[in-house]
Amino acid sequence: MALDYINANDIMIRTIITPSQQTISFDIPIQYVGKEIEVIAFAKNEGITEEQTGSKKVSFTVLHVDATDYKFNRDEANER
Repeated sequence: MALDYINANDIMIRTIITPSQQTISFDIPIQYVGKEIEVIAFAKNEGITEEQTGSKKVSFTVLHVDATDYKFNRDEANER
């Protein structure tokens, strides 16, 4: 199994495989021995969908305001 990503500082391994049987096995770095590790398995097409990420289309409605008598005051706008 080829490793796609290894970060020497954080020691993170990521790889994508297509198993030919129900059981798979792999070696882990020596630094992982004796530590709790997390293994996640899911089919690529079963990941987070666009709908789940919250990337909904957002729109804003502009209200029409009569600004004919409005005068911008730069000093007032820059007050802190």
